[in-house]
Amino acid sequence: MKILVLIGGISRDSLNRRFFAELAKIAPKSLIFNVFDVASLPFYSQDLEAELPSEVAELKRAVEAAEGILIVTPEYNRSIPGVLKNALDWGSRPPGSNVWAGKRAAIAGASTGAIGTFGAQQHLRNVLSFLDVRVMNQPTVYFNASTGMSGNSLTYSSIAFLKTFLDAFEKWVG
Repeated sequence: MKILVLIGGISRDSLNRRFFAELAKIAPKSLIFNVFDVASLPFYSQDLEAELPSEVAELKRAVEAAEGILIVTPEYNRSIPGVLKNALDWGSRPPGSNVWAGKRAAIAGASTGAIGTFGAQQHLRNVLSFLDVRVMNQPTVYFNASTGMSGNSLTYSSIAFLKTFLDAFEKWVG
């Protein structure tokens, strides 16, 4: 299954990039991941809709080709990063060309705090609902990297839970 991955953390040492790399290692072999660089997109502007920038056209093609979407995001100020919202906005524009509609998705996020990325994921669910994305409801992954990772690797106890999440996502998309 072709899975488009959007990672909201764009810094070189992004915790969520490292977290996704670990998820990819334990994912079912049927999930083929294509990570789209959300930082490559220009800021959304209605002025650019008449002739979409090439990066936006590439995003739209990637979404259309995907059988499922996996969003791995940090939490900034109890919400999602602006670059992730920008990608979602571009995929829904111009009016009548929402490539997100009907797609199946799952959300995960890692932080070093006790509640993980709960706030960001709740906001993201609201946005995805409006875009007509079918988001997997259970299990949820509000991942605390302070206890769930050792260095850049998942701890043994977190691997079993995350495999459950990935197996459920595989079934959700399939």
